[in-house]
Amino acid sequence: MRIAFVSDIHGNLPALEAVLADIARRGVDRIINLGDHLSGPLWPAETADFLMRQDWLQLAGNHERQLRSKDAAIMEVSDLHAARCIDEPVYAWLHSLRDTARFEDVQLCHGTPTSDLTYFFETVTPAGARLATAAEIAERLGTSDARLVACGHTHMPRMMRDAAGRLLVNPGSVGLPAYRDGAPYDHVIENGGTDTRYAIVERSAEEWTGSLIAVPYDFEAAAKQAAINDRPDWAHALRTGYAPQ
Repeated sequence: MRIAFVSDIHGNLPALEAVLADIARRGVDRIINLGDHLSGPLWPAETADFLMRQDWLQLAGNHERQLRSKDAAIMEVSDLHAARCIDEPVYAWLHSLRDTARFEDVQLCHGTPTSDLTYFFETVTPAGARLATAAEIAERLGTSDARLVACGHTHMPRMMRDAAGRLLVNPGSVGLPAYRDGAPYDHVIENGGTDTRYAIVERSAEEWTGSLIAVPYDFEAAAKQAAINDRPDWAHALRTGYAPQ
């Protein structure tokens, strides 16, 4: 089995199209989308129209949960923009998405198996974000006996094998390479490049192996769209791979 994981598209349709062209060149058995599809100052309606026509397994992330609420009090600025652009059929599709999924020996989630907001591979402290310890990752994994665990949420490409030999994967973000967040403490996540990101994993000799993949695309078009929609923070991140200071 050969699987492509995409995550955190955030309405960046040109980036997704570049990823899919690269996937088509490499070949996979299935594509799985790990959540946070639309929210952002780019192309939420167009991205929704595209994703709704796919036969992929697609999860809901924290931004889908916030959008589905239709509650401005819990929506972020990116959610509010998406909410202004999408219609009731899109909301119905968002409500149809599962928060987590399991098939064979594969566990899928957006953040962790129990939370769409908790970082899996990173830990946020008052000093900022750092790589999570092995003990922290094991705690977040909980009792899952999956041999492959795939998550998104942090936008940071990661792939590692734990002490039990399980492959743990975050494909990174299709749509946004860097951001600043204030919860639970102020921190930045940056991958330092403008490429769109995804991952391919495959089962070989009863074990999972994988690769993190970076693909160039027309990030300037996305940055200009962010600027048009009054999000200079996104425009800077898309052009540089870094969060604005």
